[in-house]
Amino acid sequence: MVDLPARLPVRGATRGPGGETGRRVRVRRDVPVPMPDGVTLATDHYFPVGADRPPTILIRTPYGRGGLVGWMYGWTFARHGFQVLLQSCRGGFGSGGRLDPLADEREDGLATAEWMRRQPWYGGSFAMHGPSYLGYTQWAIAAETPDLRAMATQVTASCFRDAAYVGGAFALESTLIWTTLTAQLDGRFGGVAAFTAPWRTRRAVLSGRPPAELDLLSAGRALPFFQELLANHADPVSPYWDRRDFSASVGDVGAEVTMTGGWYDVFLPWQLKDYAAMRAAGRRPYLTIGPWYHADIRHGRAANADALAWFRAHLLGDPSGLREAPVRVYVTGAGEWRDYPDWPPPQARPRRWHLMPGSALSTGAPADSDPDRYRYDPAHPTPVVGGPVLIGDSEPRDNRRLEARRDVLVYTSGVLTEDTDVIGPVSAELYVRTSRVHADVVVRVCDVHPGGASMNVCEGVRRLTPADRGDADGVRRVEVDLWPAGHRFLRGHRIRVQVASGAYPRIARNTGTGAPLTDGAVMVASDQEVLHDPAHPSAVILPVV
Repeated sequence: MVDLPARLPVRGATRGPGGETGRRVRVRRDVPVPMPDGVTLATDHYFPVGADRPPTILIRTPYGRGGLVGWMYGWTFARHGFQVLLQSCRGGFGSGGRLDPLADEREDGLATAEWMRRQPWYGGSFAMHGPSYLGYTQWAIAAETPDLRAMATQVTASCFRDAAYVGGAFALESTLIWTTLTAQLDGRFGGVAAFTAPWRTRRAVLSGRPPAELDLLSAGRALPFFQELLANHADPVSPYWDRRDFSASVGDVGAEVTMTGGWYDVFLPWQLKDYAAMRAAGRRPYLTIGPWYHADIRHGRAANADALAWFRAHLLGDPSGLREAPVRVYVTGAGEWRDYPDWPPPQARPRRWHLMPGSALSTGAPADSDPDRYRYDPAHPTPVVGGPVLIGDSEPRDNRRLEARRDVLVYTSGVLTEDTDVIGPVSAELYVRTSRVHADVVVRVCDVHPGGASMNVCEGVRRLTPADRGDADGVRRVEVDLWPAGHRFLRGHRIRVQVASGAYPRIARNTGTGAPLTDGAVMVASDQEVLHDPAHPSAVILPVV
């Protein structure tokens, strides 16, 4: 890809990234946009030649404005008749100030919108677009900008706290990948940071060093944001999140919103919470969920096409590109797209699959049985195979080697006599007894193929603390939210549930003491029991359509 030249060049009517032809585009590079504290943010302004104050698309990013970013966002949308403001967030790529992730996006975004309104080329309405952090910058200002008419958000959420502490457990791998990535973008690794950050992170997390030192191994220096998250800001009422959590205002957003997500994306559960908040407020967002993971290049083209149709409808008054049904999901296993009037699908019904004696899984009533037991040792934490990660291929993997471990319990159904479609939220209700009050409960659902391959479908974790009290016998009822699913278990396949106490390095190991894992910290192994009798009906709850 080649950048548009600087200094207000005019491009001819050549073909765009999708083969389309359109308007000629003028671009002005490095426009300084002033912030109230005196910092200026570098911004590129793309303008379709001959248009009279067309609607603007504002895109705010910490990942730079040149190369593929400028091509995908600036050039593409300007060719279709929109102005585009492509702005670098503070602290990088020409913008002043210090990058304090998540903290300044509201103030900087509102100041940029106010500056935009004062420009003679502004036509009175704008939209916002972008995935991941770019989507977060949209939610940061969406409830306070009445001239924001449309939003196109992809693989993102209005708050990243719960993704950083999945079920209360620190999401070690993804958090370290992202902080390593942003540290490298302006450094010597530059444009290859997206490729180097995952393997540098994997090397660090497998080193055996405590989490507080892993940023030194992955990025070569201490990373303040990583260290701040390690300081246990999991509590949603922590003052740390006052400037970083916009989930409470999602229902107040007046713009029309379309969301694109992936079944294997790290942010999907919280993206769907944003969808639910808008529906509860009486709004009608659109939702598309594909067979994609977070850094999957396949959803980029789909997201741009979705955004273009959305912006034409809500900024230019042309709804011809919109589909009729607001919800469209891809059903893995079936290999087909389905349209629904809402999420979850109204026809989905929860069905309990009970853990049974003899490692069985059944929709029947649980039988009298002894608990199943295993021992978890944080010095040798249970690993993870597949599952959502920020950068890397998160598509399903064969879990048979993991299931052969002594610290993993496995429950498998009989051979299915008919196709079983599971579409919607997935959860588990387990009755456990642990020798330590501090413990993790990891639950994973897999699709077992006739040849024996056990492919992960969705998973979840819950970190237990002394607040999770048990009964007189020490039995604790634990609810675990898994990733939502849209999957067909084909006839002849089997459904499998794994239960464990670790998923390293996806989540940080639980030391068994409640103390952080520091150099020389004590790690204590724990004995776990999973009960599955009539008084303790442990089960996974699948939404069957």
